[in-house]
Amino acid sequence: MLDPTTLRFDANGLIPAIAQDAESGDVLMMAWMNAEAVTRSLQTGRVTYWSRSRQSFWIKGETSGHVQKLVEMRVDCDRDCLLVLVQQEGPACHTNRRSCFYTAIRDGEEVEIMAPTAE
Repeated sequence: MLDPTTLRFDANGLIPAIAQDAESGDVLMMAWMNAEAVTRSLQTGRVTYWSRSRQSFWIKGETSGHVQKLVEMRVDCDRDCLLVLVQQEGPACHTNRRSCFYTAIRDGEEVEIMAPTAE
């Protein structure tokens, strides 16, 4: 199992984690993990993040039902960023969109490229 002490966390003890759909390759979201969130994710198979605003652990889908099941965790070459390949149930974004990256910059203008899902 990954030893979190080998990762390079920022001054707040956090590391960015990019969630990607393991099947489609779609980038879904970015959130933060601390060492304990990394360990919990690996042990339980449920992706766990650290909420900076609430200062608490956040198991994706715990309240929304839009669960992220861990398929694989990858560490980048500098060991300061994680790629979390997931099986996403429902939308990943709190705006009810499949991805948090639903705004594109095209010809200098912001364009919404993804509507919220109808649930």
